[in-house]
Amino acid sequence: MNIKIQGGESGKYSNSGSSSNLIDYLEHEDLERMKEGKQVEHFFSHYQYKIPSAEIIESLDNNRQKLTKEDAKFFVITVSPSEKELQQIGKTSQERSDALKDYVRNEVMQKYAENFGKGLQAKDIMYYAKIHHERNMKNNIDMHVHIVVSRKSLDKRMKLSPMTNHKNTTRGQVKGGFDRKNFIQKSEEAFDKKFAFQRNYKQSFEYCNAIKNGTIEERKRVIEIVIKQESSKQFEIKKTIEQNKKNNQGLSL
Repeated sequence: MNIKIQGGESGKYSNSGSSSNLIDYLEHEDLERMKEGKQVEHFFSHYQYKIPSAEIIESLDNNRQKLTKEDAKFFVITVSPSEKELQQIGKTSQERSDALKDYVRNEVMQKYAENFGKGLQAKDIMYYAKIHHERNMKNNIDMHVHIVVSRKSLDKRMKLSPMTNHKNTTRGQVKGGFDRKNFIQKSEEAFDKKFAFQRNYKQSFEYCNAIKNGTIEERKRVIEIVIKQESSKQFEIKKTIEQNKKNNQGLSL
């Protein structure tokens, strides 16, 4: 599972102006799918399906009260399940698409809202998402989703930035904050629970992030978890082999 938050760079993820360039970019796959006779993936929100791009641009561009010219107006969350994860959530492309939409609405965006520490729910966030099927030619199954999230809450009252470095603050001008690592980990855990996915700990965000970015203590902790898991696995294998030997001896008597 790869989850990343983007926005603020130049190019398609530039987010201080209109959302039109980004929304246009996210439709780049539509024409190709129509030519191939495949179903086009429409934009969706928390409650709506098949939302016209013009309506999305208008909604996002008009939800910027009290934001300065330089302020970010929106962000992009990209959720890219692995091929193995996609196989777990559906047998057909349509099943996987439906499952991914449900996961975004009920898990990813709920975790996103909760992470601000302001008592928000997914329904309080203005967001529009679109599924893409083609990312590269390496995998037979390749599907990911881009979620365009407004900087302002749906009721226009709150400024919400997942790029803030504040985390769960209770004093000063900024209340709440956003813990990006916690958001990604909680979203991954929600995927595993929702789809009964048996994730190898060494492929989890917790392990990979600790090994790549963690302190010596954090690396030591996750390595110890792996050692314990592997020892437990070896013990169970040995136990099974011994039990099979006993069963075979019983049958030979």
